[in-house]
Parts: sequence; structure tokens; C-alpha cells
Amino acid sequence: MPDSADKILTSHDLVVRPFRMTDQSACATLYTNGLLGGKLADNDTGVDIDDIDAAYCSPGSGFWVAQIAGGAVIGTVGVMQVEEGVGEIRRLRVRTDIRRRGIGTKLLETAIEFCREQSYLKVTLDTYIDREPAIKLFEKFQFRHTRTRDVLGKNLSYFYLDLYGREKD
Repeated sequence: MPDSADKILTSHDLVVRPFRMTDQSACATLYTNGLLGGKLADNDTGVDIDDIDAAYCSPGSGFWVAQIAGGAVIGTVGVMQVEEGVGEIRRLRVRTDIRRRGIGTKLLETAIEFCREQSYLKVTLDTYIDREPAIKLFEKFQFRHTRTRDVLGKNLSYFYLDLYGREKD
């Protein structure tokens, strides 16, 4: 069924806002559709997506959705505090049929700005090598690759961004 996302998105068409309980189903669908091979990875339980409010709506953490103005939720991103001064960006998803239109950029900007507001010194994230567009996006934001490890035959890459002493780009 076509929706307003089928039109070319412009910056005024897109709203990135905090998660609301009414977004739960749309976020779960985006998460499931973004799984490689349709399966959870060994290092993932998906339990945070089952109850986003409980997992992300606490001090030092947050979850946002990208929404077409007045319409569908088309993207997600979360931040969890993993240790003192360190935030982890998680669940960056954009609906597959409308990728490469700046939605991931807006979501990542929102997450990084939140990390700055929390006075985090470092931001981390990981992704599978199969996600080349995501890796290019992380490089655009100057994330640095730290290591890659094998998870059930797939290469999982880890990245970080130092915020210490950095001004907003």
C-alpha cells in the first residue's frame, strides 16, 4: 500500500522525534525487516525492541523515530549508556524501500547530539560488513573502525567516535 514515503522526501517532510508507545509495532517491524537473513545474530536477543520504553527511556539512554510528517514511522535509532561516559548507538534502521535519502543521516545526527548533551566522551556502534551503506554513513561522521570479529560466519565490525574535545561538526 503506497504511503507518503513513496514521494521524494525533503527535509521538511521528515520529523525525527522521541519514541512514543504507539510507535512500538512500527519499530518492531523495522527491526525485524532489518535482520540479516531474517534471523537474530548470536550477539543479539532483540529484547530491547520488545519493550523499547523499558530499555531506552531511562537516564543516559534514548530512542527516536523518523516519521514522514503526519505519516508512517520509517526509521529508528537508540542510544544506551554502556559505561560511564560512553554511549552505544543501536537499532539504526531505515525502511529498505526509501534508503539513501538522508534519513539515516538525520537519525545518526540526533543520536550523536544526544550523546553530546549527555557529556559522553565516546560513542560506539557495530554493524555487519554486509551493511556497506551503513559503514559509509559511519565514516561520513568520522567513526573509526576498531576491530572485526566473526559471528557465525559473518564479520561484525566495531566503530567508535571520540567526542572528547570535539566541537559540533
